[in-house]
Amino acid sequence: MRQGKLYIVSAPSGAGKTSMLSQLIERKPELKVSVSHTTRSARQGEKHGENYYFVSLDDFKQAIADEEFFEYAEVFGNYYGTSRKKVQQQLDEGHDIILEIDWQGARKVRDQFEEVVSIFILPPSRDDLEKRLQGRQQDSDEIIQGRMREARDEIAHYDEYDFVIINDDFEQAVNELESIFISEKLKLNEQQQSNSKLFEGLLKM
Repeated sequence: MRQGKLYIVSAPSGAGKTSMLSQLIERKPELKVSVSHTTRSARQGEKHGENYYFVSLDDFKQAIADEEFFEYAEVFGNYYGTSRKKVQQQLDEGHDIILEIDWQGARKVRDQFEEVVSIFILPPSRDDLEKRLQGRQQDSDEIIQGRMREARDEIAHYDEYDFVIINDDFEQAVNELESIFISEKLKLNEQQQSNSKLFEGLLKM
């Protein structure tokens, strides 16, 4: 059976990462986005087990002690972590998995997986990013400024990634994101895994 491939998608808050991935999954439903564990409260419309696994701080710390995460980080006072068991199980089943994680988590994953494709999504400008954060109408000005500082820290690590997409025109950005997944499928090792019988048959001609 073909081994699934691991993808990392990172972006500063407000760059449009979640919306882009939602559109990508509509186009390519065979892809799976890993569901992270978090200690933050669910936002309106979010569902446990679908958007995140919402857990208590005590349960999260116990999972850290039990080494259940292969990466975790604290972001804006909340913890986020990726289940080692769930991701590995899906990869072994041949599913391509996308991790929505920050640059710190991306570094930890790269240390543990040789074959990982990383993608960073950028906003077209600082002003545009701030407008997007304000447009959510979820946070106070103080929180938004905090997110802007965090965004700068995140953006500083864009050059650690394999691909960079600038989300200026949303449709174009999603097309560019999809093209990465299409091109990865066409690589030699992927084709050899997926079409081994075809190659064998052609070589017998």
